[in-house]
Amino acid sequence: MPHVIVKAWPGKTEEQKRGLAEAITPDVMDVLGYGPESVSVAFEEVTPNRWKEEVYRPDIEARSDTLYKKPGYKM
Repeated sequence: MPHVIVKAWPGKTEEQKRGLAEAITPDVMDVLGYGPESVSVAFEEVTPNRWKEEVYRPDIEARSDTLYKKPGYKM
């Protein structure tokens, strides 16, 4: 039951968020072998001034061993 969480800065439209979820879902299904009923996608907006504390430190820096695609920036 894969659940994908996309964290990004605010400002994306509902259409962009839905489009990203629709683009991610088939790849999750194809690569991991799940049906569409098993895949969920969430979109969380994090302001730039909170990115370091809410995303970079806990999700990227502290869990770097779980990243399969690392960002090209450091904070």
